[in-house]
This record gives sequence, C-alpha cells and structure tokens, in this order.
Amino acid sequence: MVTIIVMASYGLAHVNIYPDQRTMAETAADAAARLIRSAVAKAGIARVIAATGNSQVAFIEALVRQPGVPWPRVELFHMDEYAGMAATHPASFRLWIKTRISERVPLARVHYIGGDLDDLGLEMERYSALLLARPVDVAFVGFGENGHIAFNDPPVADFNDPEVIKIVELDHACRLQQTGEGHFPTLQDVPLRALTLTCPTLFRAAAWVSCVPDFRKAKAVRDALEGQISTGCPASIVRTHPNASVFLDSESASLLSK
Repeated sequence: MVTIIVMASYGLAHVNIYPDQRTMAETAADAAARLIRSAVAKAGIARVIAATGNSQVAFIEALVRQPGVPWPRVELFHMDEYAGMAATHPASFRLWIKTRISERVPLARVHYIGGDLDDLGLEMERYSALLLARPVDVAFVGFGENGHIAFNDPPVADFNDPEVIKIVELDHACRLQQTGEGHFPTLQDVPLRALTLTCPTLFRAAAWVSCVPDFRKAKAVRDALEGQISTGCPASIVRTHPNASVFLDSESASLLSK
C-alpha cells in the first residue's frame, strides 16, 4: 500500500505528497504509464515530452520498469539542449534521454534537439514542425530551483510566447543549479545559451506529470503553488493546466503552508 501524506488541489493542479522520493517516483511512474496506455488505446500512439536532470532520475527509472507500457507506440521528445554542446558530452540532454530511456525501452521514435548544429534556426523549424504535427499527450515537467520549466527561466519565460522552441540566455541561478548538480566542474563551464521548448508548447500537452523532489526545490514548489501565477516563477503555470498532477516528497513540500 502506498503511503501518502497529503492530497490537495492548488488551482487546477492535483498535488500529492509522499514521505520519500522512492514512493513519490513509483507513484508518478504508475500515473504516467496509465496516461501513455490511455493515449495509445485512443489514437494508436502516445506522444510524450520528457524532462531530464537529476530530479527526474528516480521517476524515469521507475517508469521504464512499469509493466505493460506499449513503448513501440511511443514517440518521445525532450525539452531542451545546450547550444553548441555535442550529443556525447556528459551533460547533454540527448545523452541523458538516450542512456536512461531510448536504450532501455523500444520506442517508436525519439526526436532529439540538435543543439550543436550549424543552423540552429533551421533546427528549431524542424523540431517545431514535429511537435505541431499531432497533439502531445503528456509532458513530464520538472521545476527548476528558480522555478523554471524546461529552460524557461524567469527572465525569458513568456506564457504567451509565439514560438514553439527558442534560444535563450540561461539565468545565473539556473547555471548555478547545473553546477551544483555536478554536471559541470565550475560555473564557467556551463553554457550561456540553450534551446528550449516554450511555456505554451509545454502547456499544450494534454496532461502534465510533475515530479519535484528534494529540499533544494522547496522554495520553487512553494512559489509555484502558493505564490502569484506569473513568469516570476514559470512553474506557477501548473495551477492553470486542466490536467496536471504534481508529485512531491516530504522535503520538497516542506515550505508549503497547508
């Protein structure tokens, strides 16, 4: 039996809080698997956008172990990639997706953002066309320490962005997070720019599964769920999504007032 501490609603978002990260990740993976199965049953394919990073590892590990997921009918996208970074770089999100998902389950297709291509404008046009070709069924959306979703940091986030994918300058706080998580030896090694799906692109996914563990995310969780809905904390848009589920552990939920 799954132990749950709190079930609550913040705006339209359903928020579940669990005593530890393992329980949170396994429960979120079960919910994600059900959404994928449902999409395949209805349309013959599920189109999924996946977040990457340390906070998503336990969730993805649990998801690829889920029984009965029709992976050969899943089309996978990712959210962002550093500009100018090779796909073989240890911090590349393409490498993260490849080693943690696409090499472990038989996906129908996986679409990578070529952040190191010479013509990034052409690459963004290509990726935009792929995303707009059919509806996206589910997005796995983590919250950054500064409240970002994908690489939509507060200075560049736009809830009405006309673009599908864009190039952004990374916020100092975001770059500090990448260093703190061990992806780069120093702050100076973190790229200054990245390609990211925009807020409206993420929002268009029919469902959100947001896993946000660890105390270092507690302030972002509090701001997203109890602060103003604004680009000051881009993750706050979760409260307006019609089918969003947020999965927290006791540490990431520790600053919430209720």
